[in-house]
Amino acid sequence: MTIHKPVLLKETIENLNLKPDAIVVDATFGGAGHSREILKIITKGKLIGIDADNAALENFRKENKDDERIILVNDNFCNLERVLEILEIEKVDAILADLGWSSDQLIGKGMSFKQSEELDMRLDAQQELTARQVVNEYPQAELQRIIKNYGEERFATSIARKIVTARKEQAIVTTEELATIIGSAVPGVYRHGPINPATRTFQAIRIEVNHELANLEKFLPQAVRRLNAGGRLAVISFHSLEDRIVKNIFRENARGCICPPTFPQCACGGSPVVKVITKKPIVAGEKELGDNPRARSAKLRVAEKI
Repeated sequence: MTIHKPVLLKETIENLNLKPDAIVVDATFGGAGHSREILKIITKGKLIGIDADNAALENFRKENKDDERIILVNDNFCNLERVLEILEIEKVDAILADLGWSSDQLIGKGMSFKQSEELDMRLDAQQELTARQVVNEYPQAELQRIIKNYGEERFATSIARKIVTARKEQAIVTTEELATIIGSAVPGVYRHGPINPATRTFQAIRIEVNHELANLEKFLPQAVRRLNAGGRLAVISFHSLEDRIVKNIFRENARGCICPPTFPQCACGGSPVVKVITKKPIVAGEKELGDNPRARSAKLRVAEKI
């Protein structure tokens, strides 16, 4: 049984504009919160659930083993086209990517500083790179770059320096150890603020371990290509780095012509591929924020294939 609460559920389902016979891809299946609602609508369709975390898929597979509408694939969403080619599916009617981590996936993977766990942070347990390797083996300059760029952390320099100093004494192996080191690297005012001072650094290391931004940049063009005309792509992001990538790629595909504004007429012959449905991202309302605080940073953007 999942403990995951999907964010922006009503808004996402409505904006996918689903029909009973739709073929839908949930590209980041996770706790299947959105997929459960999708299945209520696509009574004659197909649901393709993709996730790099095989445990998430297996949990759902056991509950729904007799439902022939469901196809579950253990892979990363950046391999969307490869997955569809293997399934011999050319185009689909809707694609959803919820870029957050389900509550189930946060348990036991060394991602949270709220309990002491071994540093890991891998979504795919088969991959080699772990958070422990990043923290204990990356050069100080590289740690600083990751924490600054992926965590947007203003104290990246002092945090990276503290980590390197601490690991010279002994390897940093638990989330609690890392969180304590980060806390000692920031000013007291910051340490006792509303957000735990380890939050941004943990985010940065998790993004590095799982190649989250690079995978998103690979996924979005594939998703656009694989949509039927009138099909919709919905993406839920949770921090500004992700949202910026989604916004920019949607904008590029909606613009069409890429000629410089000084050109008297179009010379590139480009035409819009999508129509952006959400001029501004959809965010959670007060009721959802009260029920699910995790939704506070969620942003939903939707585009429709032309």
